[in-house]
Amino acid sequence: MLLGKRTWNFPNKPVIISTGTVGGPLEKEGKIPDAFDVLYDENWLEQNSFEQAQQVLLEEAIDQAIKKSSIQEEQVEFFLGGDLINQITPTTFAINSKDFGYMGLFNACATSTEGLALAAHMVDSNAANFVLTGTSSHNAATERQYRYPTEYGSQKPPTAQWTVTGAGCALVAKQGTGPVITSATIGKVVDMGMTDPFNMGGAMAPAAVDTIMTHLKERNVPPSYYDLIITGDLGKVGREASLELLNQKGIHISQDKFIDCGLSIYKNDQPVLAGGSGAACSTVGIYGHFLQKIIKGKVNRILAVATGALHSPLTVQQKGTIPCIAHAVSIESGSGLS
Repeated sequence: MLLGKRTWNFPNKPVIISTGTVGGPLEKEGKIPDAFDVLYDENWLEQNSFEQAQQVLLEEAIDQAIKKSSIQEEQVEFFLGGDLINQITPTTFAINSKDFGYMGLFNACATSTEGLALAAHMVDSNAANFVLTGTSSHNAATERQYRYPTEYGSQKPPTAQWTVTGAGCALVAKQGTGPVITSATIGKVVDMGMTDPFNMGGAMAPAAVDTIMTHLKERNVPPSYYDLIITGDLGKVGREASLELLNQKGIHISQDKFIDCGLSIYKNDQPVLAGGSGAACSTVGIYGHFLQKIIKGKVNRILAVATGALHSPLTVQQKGTIPCIAHAVSIESGSGLS
């Protein structure tokens, strides 16, 4: 099962039998509105706070994933997930009324593929039959925790990114119809000494490159094995930096096959600066858009590489560096096990 030092191979090929994706008003106006099961017209979602609204986003994504599957909610054994808010409270409160075993995760915006890798591991090793995994983020909640409240109107540099308001969940099972998870490479913390919290893409690029290179080496496959290599939220700056670093290390990936979710969700004329970000960015992009490409037969294999910046408001105030991480999960076409 272990390939090399950090890659898991899944011989039983766990199946993603359903997904649920939810977005906000800016996502509704973006490039891929058809990738969402539910889209809201306003950011409050009839709640008293943006954090409570984020909780609703995840609750709806969970409900959609179960509704679209062939199983009942009581058959789900575990939920793995997290978010960017202190103590991952939106996730915990969303699961509060559910009868799931719950493991809260935090790898910042890399939490989506962390959860998917662990869910696949549990199902593949017979530790579970049905596992839900998901993440969420809300622009207004995240902005006021990590930067400034949106009402403040703080000016941002071109390297800054826009936190996606949304949530996504995947239901992973031993059997069923859908794309299969064939392997996962667990990232390591990479810290290049960057300190600018308004340049997350640049900070996360080296971690993405390290994980991609490790995955290709330990699986012993070339980049061309995958139809698409999809990063989470590197944005314009991080994507360009990653391609340059990969080229320097002899890994050549064509521009049209190296895709970033942060550049796939919004239109070019939307005010998102260097692109989308947030824990929901990779989740809604992968579960809502790119998995559909597999299901519809447009691609056969993708490598999903979500990236995360592991800083906190306190470490930024103390002038600390920004350690980063990326986890990769390979997803391929298939009907699962019969």
